[in-house]
Amino acid sequence: MDFGFGRADEDFRAGAREWLSDHLVGPYAELAGAGGPGSEHLGVRVRRAWERELGSGGWVGLGWECAEGAYGNRVGSLTQQVVWAEEYARVRAPGRVGHIGENLLAPTLIAAGDEAQRRRFLPAIARGEELWCQGYSEPEAGSDLAGLRTVAVRDGGGYRVSGQKIWTSLAAEADWCFVLARTDPGERRHRGLSFLLVPMDQPGRIEVRPIRQMSGTAEFNEVFFDGARAPHVVGGEGAGWRVAMGLLARERGVSTLVQQIGFAAELAVVIAAAVRGGAVRDPVLREQLVRQWAELRVMRWNALRTLGAAGDAGAPSVAKLLWGGWHQRLGELAMRVRGAAAALGPVDWSARAPYELDALQRLFLFTRADTLYGGSDEIQRNIIAERVLGLPRLER
Repeated sequence: MDFGFGRADEDFRAGAREWLSDHLVGPYAELAGAGGPGSEHLGVRVRRAWERELGSGGWVGLGWECAEGAYGNRVGSLTQQVVWAEEYARVRAPGRVGHIGENLLAPTLIAAGDEAQRRRFLPAIARGEELWCQGYSEPEAGSDLAGLRTVAVRDGGGYRVSGQKIWTSLAAEADWCFVLARTDPGERRHRGLSFLLVPMDQPGRIEVRPIRQMSGTAEFNEVFFDGARAPHVVGGEGAGWRVAMGLLARERGVSTLVQQIGFAAELAVVIAAAVRGGAVRDPVLREQLVRQWAELRVMRWNALRTLGAAGDAGAPSVAKLLWGGWHQRLGELAMRVRGAAAALGPVDWSARAPYELDALQRLFLFTRADTLYGGSDEIQRNIIAERVLGLPRLER
Protein backbone atom coordinates (compact mmCIF):
# COMPACT_ATOMS: atom_id res chain seq x y z
CA MET A 1 0.00 0.00 0.00
CA ASP A 2 1.35 3.43 -0.98
CA PHE A 3 0.64 5.18 2.29
CA GLY A 4 1.63 8.79 2.92
CA PHE A 5 0.40 12.04 4.40
CA GLY A 6 -0.48 15.02 2.20
CA ARG A 7 -0.65 18.73 2.93
CA ALA A 8 -4.25 18.48 4.14
CA ASP A 9 -3.23 15.71 6.55
CA GLU A 10 -0.40 17.80 7.99
CA ASP A 11 -2.77 20.75 8.44
CA PHE A 12 -5.10 18.37 10.22
CA ARG A 13 -2.18 17.22 12.38
CA ALA A 14 -1.39 20.79 13.36
CA GLY A 15 -5.01 21.33 14.40
CA ALA A 16 -5.06 18.11 16.42
CA ARG A 17 -1.82 19.03 18.20
CA GLU A 18 -3.11 22.50 19.04
CA TRP A 19 -6.41 21.16 20.38
CA LEU A 20 -4.71 18.51 22.52
CA SER A 21 -2.26 21.07 23.87
CA ASP A 22 -5.10 23.41 24.85
CA HIS A 23 -7.42 20.78 26.33
CA LEU A 24 -5.17 18.10 27.84
CA VAL A 25 -4.75 20.07 31.05
CA GLY A 26 -5.65 19.81 34.72
CA PRO A 27 -7.10 16.45 35.79
CA TYR A 28 -6.93 15.20 32.19
CA ALA A 29 -3.18 15.80 32.09
CA GLU A 30 -2.79 13.94 35.37
CA LEU A 31 -4.26 10.83 33.70
CA ALA A 32 -2.02 11.17 30.65
CA GLY A 33 0.24 8.13 30.45
CA ALA A 34 -1.07 6.80 33.77
CA GLY A 35 -1.83 3.19 34.50
CA GLY A 36 -1.02 0.59 31.88
CA PRO A 37 -2.76 -2.50 30.47
CA GLY A 38 -6.14 -2.98 32.08
CA SER A 39 -6.17 0.35 33.92
CA GLU A 40 -8.91 2.06 31.91
CA HIS A 41 -11.43 1.47 34.70
CA LEU A 42 -9.39 3.68 37.05
CA GLY A 43 -10.33 7.35 37.31
CA VAL A 44 -13.51 6.73 35.36
CA ARG A 45 -15.18 9.98 36.44
CA VAL A 46 -12.35 12.03 34.90
CA ARG A 47 -12.18 9.75 31.86
CA ARG A 48 -15.91 10.23 31.26
CA ALA A 49 -15.45 13.98 31.43
CA TRP A 50 -12.59 13.62 28.94
CA GLU A 51 -14.91 11.74 26.57
CA ARG A 52 -17.31 14.72 26.68
CA GLU A 53 -14.36 17.05 26.07
CA LEU A 54 -13.39 15.02 23.00
CA GLY A 55 -16.99 15.07 21.81
CA SER A 56 -17.24 18.85 22.14
CA GLY A 57 -14.13 19.14 19.99
CA GLY A 58 -15.56 16.89 17.28
CA TRP A 59 -12.96 14.15 17.78
CA VAL A 60 -15.40 11.26 18.32
CA GLY A 61 -16.65 9.41 15.23
CA LEU A 62 -13.99 10.45 12.72
CA GLY A 63 -14.14 7.04 11.07
CA TRP A 64 -17.91 6.70 10.78
CA GLU A 65 -19.06 6.06 7.23
CA CYS A 66 -21.78 8.69 7.10
CA ALA A 67 -22.29 12.21 5.82
CA GLU A 68 -20.31 14.97 7.54
CA GLY A 69 -22.17 16.02 10.68
CA ALA A 70 -25.06 13.62 10.10
CA TYR A 71 -24.98 12.54 13.73
CA GLY A 72 -23.03 15.40 15.27
CA ASN A 73 -19.61 14.00 14.33
CA ARG A 74 -16.94 15.23 11.98
CA VAL A 75 -15.76 12.76 9.34
CA GLY A 76 -12.05 12.25 8.70
CA SER A 77 -10.28 10.50 5.86
CA LEU A 78 -8.35 7.32 6.61
CA THR A 79 -5.09 9.23 6.74
CA GLN A 80 -6.62 11.85 9.04
CA GLN A 81 -7.84 9.11 11.35
CA VAL A 82 -4.28 7.77 11.50
CA VAL A 83 -2.95 11.27 12.16
CA TRP A 84 -5.37 11.72 15.06
CA ALA A 85 -4.41 8.32 16.48
CA GLU A 86 -0.71 9.17 16.25
CA GLU A 87 -1.11 12.58 17.89
CA TYR A 88 -3.33 11.18 20.62
CA ALA A 89 -0.76 8.52 21.43
CA ARG A 90 2.17 10.96 21.15
CA VAL A 91 0.89 13.01 24.11
CA ARG A 92 -0.13 9.81 25.94
CA ALA A 93 -3.68 11.12 26.38
CA PRO A 94 -5.99 9.23 28.78
CA GLY A 95 -7.09 5.70 27.85
CA ARG A 96 -10.48 5.89 26.15
CA VAL A 97 -13.59 4.56 27.86
CA GLY A 98 -15.83 5.39 24.89
CA HIS A 99 -14.03 3.29 22.31
CA ILE A 100 -16.54 0.41 22.39
CA GLY A 101 -19.41 2.70 21.47
CA GLU A 102 -17.42 4.73 18.97
CA ASN A 103 -15.48 2.00 17.18
CA LEU A 104 -17.71 -1.07 17.50
CA LEU A 105 -21.35 -0.19 18.07
CA ALA A 106 -21.59 2.99 15.99
CA PRO A 107 -20.22 1.46 12.74
CA THR A 108 -22.52 -1.51 13.33
CA LEU A 109 -25.58 0.73 13.64
CA ILE A 110 -24.55 2.63 10.52
CA ALA A 111 -24.25 -0.66 8.61
CA ALA A 112 -27.11 -2.72 10.08
CA GLY A 113 -29.31 -0.52 12.27
CA ASP A 114 -32.34 1.51 11.23
CA GLU A 115 -32.39 5.28 11.03
CA ALA A 116 -34.34 5.65 14.28
CA GLN A 117 -31.61 3.70 16.11
CA ARG A 118 -28.89 5.77 14.51
CA ARG A 119 -30.64 9.02 15.47
CA ARG A 120 -31.14 7.81 19.02
CA PHE A 121 -27.65 6.51 19.80
CA LEU A 122 -25.01 8.01 17.51
CA PRO A 123 -25.31 11.67 18.59
CA ALA A 124 -24.94 10.67 22.27
CA ILE A 125 -21.82 8.65 21.42
CA ALA A 126 -20.43 11.53 19.35
CA ARG A 127 -20.91 13.88 22.30
CA GLY A 128 -19.14 11.43 24.60
CA GLU A 129 -22.21 11.19 26.81
CA GLU A 130 -23.16 7.50 26.70
CA LEU A 131 -20.76 4.62 27.32
CA TRP A 132 -21.22 1.09 26.00
CA CYS A 133 -20.05 -2.40 26.91
CA GLN A 134 -20.13 -5.63 24.91
CA GLY A 135 -22.18 -8.64 26.04
CA TYR A 136 -20.77 -11.53 24.02
CA SER A 137 -18.73 -14.08 26.00
CA GLU A 138 -20.34 -16.44 28.52
CA PRO A 139 -18.92 -18.94 31.05
CA GLU A 140 -19.59 -21.86 28.69
CA ALA A 141 -19.25 -19.88 25.46
CA GLY A 142 -16.13 -17.72 25.48
CA SER A 143 -14.31 -18.28 22.23
CA ASP A 144 -17.17 -20.48 20.97
CA LEU A 145 -19.64 -17.61 20.71
CA ALA A 146 -22.25 -19.65 18.81
CA GLY A 147 -22.76 -21.81 21.91
CA LEU A 148 -24.13 -18.98 24.06
CA ARG A 149 -27.07 -19.67 26.40
CA THR A 150 -28.41 -16.22 27.21
CA VAL A 151 -32.03 -16.06 26.04
CA ALA A 152 -34.42 -13.27 25.16
CA VAL A 153 -38.19 -13.51 24.84
CA ARG A 154 -40.54 -11.04 23.23
CA ASP A 155 -42.25 -8.58 25.54
CA GLY A 156 -44.40 -6.05 23.74
CA GLY A 157 -42.22 -4.11 21.32
CA GLY A 158 -39.00 -5.34 22.88
CA TYR A 159 -37.45 -8.32 24.66
CA ARG A 160 -36.67 -9.59 28.14
CA VAL A 161 -33.12 -10.92 28.52
CA SER A 162 -32.02 -13.60 31.00
CA GLY A 163 -28.59 -15.15 31.33
CA GLN A 164 -24.98 -14.38 32.16
CA LYS A 165 -22.13 -12.68 30.34
CA ILE A 166 -18.50 -12.65 31.43
CA TRP A 167 -15.26 -10.74 30.73
CA THR A 168 -17.38 -7.66 30.04
CA SER A 169 -15.06 -4.64 30.03
CA LEU A 170 -16.29 -1.45 31.74
CA ALA A 171 -19.69 -2.98 32.53
CA ALA A 172 -19.81 -1.19 35.88
CA GLU A 173 -19.51 2.20 34.16
CA ALA A 174 -21.47 1.59 30.94
CA ASP A 175 -24.88 3.12 30.24
CA TRP A 176 -25.81 0.53 27.60
CA CYS A 177 -24.74 -2.96 26.57
CA PHE A 178 -25.12 -4.62 23.18
CA VAL A 179 -26.01 -8.23 23.89
CA LEU A 180 -26.03 -11.30 21.70
CA ALA A 181 -28.86 -13.56 22.88
CA ARG A 182 -30.89 -16.51 21.62
CA THR A 183 -34.37 -15.40 20.59
CA ASP A 184 -35.39 -18.66 18.90
CA PRO A 185 -34.95 -21.61 21.29
CA GLY A 186 -35.75 -24.05 18.49
CA GLU A 187 -32.56 -23.16 16.64
CA ARG A 188 -28.99 -24.06 17.58
CA ARG A 189 -25.48 -22.69 17.15
CA HIS A 190 -25.35 -19.41 15.21
CA ARG A 191 -28.98 -19.56 14.05
CA GLY A 192 -31.75 -17.97 16.09
CA LEU A 193 -29.56 -15.28 17.69
CA SER A 194 -30.39 -11.57 17.90
CA PHE A 195 -28.32 -8.46 18.54
CA LEU A 196 -30.05 -6.50 21.32
CA LEU A 197 -29.42 -3.11 22.93
CA VAL A 198 -29.91 -3.19 26.70
CA PRO A 199 -29.90 -0.20 29.11
CA MET A 200 -27.68 -1.02 32.10
CA ASP A 201 -29.59 1.02 34.67
CA GLN A 202 -32.11 -1.67 35.64
CA PRO A 203 -31.88 -2.33 39.40
CA GLY A 204 -32.96 -5.85 40.29
CA ARG A 205 -32.77 -6.88 36.63
CA ILE A 206 -29.02 -6.45 35.98
CA GLU A 207 -26.19 -7.22 38.39
CA VAL A 208 -22.53 -6.44 37.66
CA ARG A 209 -19.78 -8.25 39.59
CA PRO A 210 -16.15 -7.16 39.05
CA ILE A 211 -13.61 -9.95 38.45
CA ARG A 212 -10.46 -9.35 40.47
CA GLN A 213 -7.42 -10.63 38.57
CA MET A 214 -3.92 -11.59 39.63
CA SER A 215 -2.72 -8.19 38.36
CA GLY A 216 -4.83 -6.62 41.12
CA THR A 217 -7.11 -4.84 38.63
CA ALA A 218 -10.78 -5.50 37.94
CA GLU A 219 -11.61 -4.06 34.52
CA PHE A 220 -13.53 -7.20 33.54
CA ASN A 221 -16.92 -8.10 34.98
CA GLU A 222 -19.59 -10.75 35.18
CA VAL A 223 -23.02 -9.46 34.18
CA PHE A 224 -26.23 -11.22 35.22
CA PHE A 225 -29.50 -10.47 33.40
CA ASP A 226 -32.78 -11.41 35.07
CA GLY A 227 -35.57 -10.39 32.72
CA ALA A 228 -33.75 -7.19 31.73
CA ARG A 229 -35.55 -4.97 29.25
CA ALA A 230 -34.08 -4.75 25.72
CA PRO A 231 -36.08 -2.20 23.70
CA HIS A 232 -34.01 -2.43 20.49
CA VAL A 233 -32.98 -5.23 18.13
CA VAL A 234 -30.44 -4.43 15.41
CA GLY A 235 -30.82 -5.94 11.96
CA GLY A 236 -34.02 -7.79 12.82
CA GLU A 237 -34.78 -10.85 14.91
CA GLY A 238 -32.55 -13.81 14.11
CA ALA A 239 -29.90 -11.71 12.36
CA GLY A 240 -27.65 -11.52 15.43
CA TRP A 241 -24.85 -13.71 14.10
CA ARG A 242 -24.51 -11.69 10.90
CA VAL A 243 -24.53 -8.41 12.82
CA ALA A 244 -22.08 -9.69 15.44
CA MET A 245 -19.62 -10.98 12.84
CA GLY A 246 -19.80 -7.66 11.01
CA LEU A 247 -18.93 -5.93 14.27
CA LEU A 248 -15.95 -8.17 14.96
CA ALA A 249 -14.64 -7.51 11.44
CA ARG A 250 -14.35 -3.83 12.36
CA GLU A 251 -11.77 -4.52 15.08
CA ARG A 252 -8.86 -3.72 12.77
CA GLY A 253 -7.34 -0.86 10.78
CA VAL A 254 -7.09 2.48 12.55
CA SER A 255 -8.10 1.06 15.94
CA THR A 256 -5.24 -1.44 15.79
CA LEU A 257 -2.83 1.36 14.87
CA VAL A 258 -3.80 3.14 18.08
CA GLN A 259 -3.09 -0.07 19.97
CA GLN A 260 0.30 -0.46 18.31
CA ILE A 261 1.37 3.06 19.25
CA GLY A 262 0.71 2.08 22.86
CA PHE A 263 2.73 -1.10 22.29
CA ALA A 264 5.65 0.98 21.03
CA ALA A 265 5.60 3.04 24.22
CA GLU A 266 5.64 -0.15 26.31
CA LEU A 267 8.52 -1.57 24.27
CA ALA A 268 10.49 1.63 24.85
CA VAL A 269 10.05 1.20 28.62
CA VAL A 270 11.26 -2.41 28.43
CA ILE A 271 14.29 -1.41 26.34
CA ALA A 272 15.10 1.36 28.83
CA ALA A 273 14.94 -1.17 31.67
CA ALA A 274 17.26 -3.48 29.74
CA VAL A 275 19.78 -0.70 29.17
CA ARG A 276 19.58 0.51 32.76
CA GLY A 277 20.10 -2.97 34.20
CA GLY A 278 22.73 -4.07 31.70
CA ALA A 279 20.60 -6.81 30.13
CA VAL A 280 21.45 -5.57 26.63
CA ARG A 281 24.90 -7.12 27.10
CA ASP A 282 23.21 -10.54 26.94
CA PRO A 283 23.17 -11.46 23.21
CA VAL A 284 20.00 -13.56 23.58
CA LEU A 285 18.04 -10.79 25.27
CA ARG A 286 19.42 -8.25 22.80
CA GLU A 287 18.23 -10.39 19.90
CA GLN A 288 14.79 -10.73 21.49
CA LEU A 289 14.48 -6.96 21.90
CA VAL A 290 15.38 -6.43 18.24
CA ARG A 291 12.88 -9.08 17.20
CA GLN A 292 10.11 -7.36 19.21
CA TRP A 293 10.89 -4.08 17.45
CA ALA A 294 10.89 -5.69 14.00
CA GLU A 295 7.64 -7.58 14.60
CA LEU A 296 5.95 -4.38 15.74
CA ARG A 297 6.89 -2.76 12.44
CA VAL A 298 5.40 -5.73 10.59
CA MET A 299 2.15 -5.32 12.53
CA ARG A 300 2.03 -1.64 11.62
CA TRP A 301 2.36 -2.33 7.92
CA ASN A 302 -0.22 -5.09 8.12
CA ALA A 303 -2.67 -2.67 9.79
CA LEU A 304 -1.99 -0.04 7.11
CA ARG A 305 -2.54 -2.70 4.44
CA THR A 306 -6.02 -3.46 5.78
CA LEU A 307 -7.13 0.16 6.11
CA GLY A 308 -10.35 0.53 4.17
CA ALA A 309 -10.23 -3.08 2.98
CA ALA A 310 -13.51 -4.95 2.62
CA GLY A 311 -14.27 -8.62 2.22
CA ASP A 312 -11.02 -9.89 3.76
CA ALA A 313 -12.48 -12.52 6.09
CA GLY A 314 -9.14 -13.41 7.61
CA ALA A 315 -7.79 -9.93 8.34
CA PRO A 316 -9.19 -9.57 11.90
CA SER A 317 -7.95 -13.05 12.85
CA VAL A 318 -4.49 -12.45 11.43
CA ALA A 319 -4.27 -9.15 13.31
CA LYS A 320 -5.37 -10.78 16.57
CA LEU A 321 -2.82 -13.59 16.20
CA LEU A 322 -0.06 -11.07 15.52
CA TRP A 323 -0.70 -8.66 18.36
CA GLY A 324 -1.81 -11.22 20.97
CA GLY A 325 1.38 -13.25 20.77
CA TRP A 326 3.59 -10.18 20.39
CA HIS A 327 2.20 -8.45 23.47
CA GLN A 328 2.44 -11.61 25.55
CA ARG A 329 6.08 -12.05 24.56
CA LEU A 330 6.72 -8.43 25.49
CA GLY A 331 5.34 -9.07 28.98
CA GLU A 332 7.65 -12.05 29.37
CA LEU A 333 10.60 -10.03 28.08
CA ALA A 334 9.82 -7.27 30.57
CA MET A 335 10.54 -9.77 33.34
CA ARG A 336 13.61 -11.34 31.73
CA VAL A 337 15.49 -8.08 31.26
CA ARG A 338 15.15 -7.33 34.98
CA GLY A 339 16.39 -10.68 36.19
CA ALA A 340 15.79 -11.47 39.87
CA ALA A 341 14.69 -7.86 40.49
CA ALA A 342 11.47 -8.64 38.59
CA ALA A 343 10.23 -10.48 41.69
CA LEU A 344 10.47 -7.33 43.85
CA GLY A 345 7.50 -5.01 44.22
CA PRO A 346 7.71 -1.20 44.15
CA VAL A 347 7.15 -1.14 47.93
CA ASP A 348 7.69 -3.66 50.68
CA TRP A 349 4.91 -6.22 50.47
CA SER A 350 3.69 -6.07 54.03
CA ALA A 351 0.52 -5.44 55.99
CA ARG A 352 0.81 -1.78 54.99
CA ALA A 353 0.87 -2.56 51.28
CA PRO A 354 0.04 -6.26 50.88
CA TYR A 355 -0.18 -6.29 47.08
CA GLU A 356 1.21 -3.61 44.82
CA LEU A 357 2.85 -4.06 41.45
CA ASP A 358 4.89 -1.80 39.22
CA ALA A 359 3.99 -1.10 35.58
CA LEU A 360 6.12 -3.88 34.07
CA GLN A 361 4.80 -6.48 36.52
CA ARG A 362 1.23 -5.49 35.64
CA LEU A 363 2.17 -5.70 31.97
CA PHE A 364 3.45 -9.25 32.42
CA LEU A 365 0.42 -10.49 34.36
CA PHE A 366 -2.14 -8.78 32.15
CA THR A 367 -0.62 -10.08 28.91
CA ARG A 368 -1.07 -13.70 30.00
CA ALA A 369 -4.66 -13.28 28.76
CA ASP A 370 -3.79 -11.73 25.39
CA THR A 371 -3.96 -15.04 23.50
CA LEU A 372 -7.33 -15.88 25.09
CA TYR A 373 -9.65 -12.87 25.26
CA GLY A 374 -11.19 -11.51 22.08
CA GLY A 375 -11.15 -15.02 20.67
CA SER A 376 -8.38 -17.48 21.53
CA ASP A 377 -5.51 -18.21 19.15
CA GLU A 378 -7.04 -21.61 18.42
CA ILE A 379 -10.33 -20.04 17.37
CA GLN A 380 -8.53 -17.47 15.17
CA ARG A 381 -6.64 -20.25 13.40
CA ASN A 382 -9.90 -22.14 12.83
CA ILE A 383 -11.43 -19.03 11.28
CA ILE A 384 -8.47 -18.61 8.92
CA ALA A 385 -8.53 -22.31 8.04
CA GLU A 386 -12.26 -22.34 7.25
CA ARG A 387 -12.92 -18.89 5.79
CA VAL A 388 -9.64 -18.18 4.02
CA LEU A 389 -8.07 -21.53 3.17
CA GLY A 390 -11.38 -23.30 2.58
CA LEU A 391 -10.54 -26.27 4.81
CA PRO A 392 -13.38 -28.47 6.16
CA ARG A 393 -15.25 -27.00 9.09
CA LEU A 394 -14.46 -28.28 12.55
CA GLU A 395 -17.17 -30.59 13.84
CA ARG A 396 -18.85 -29.15 16.98
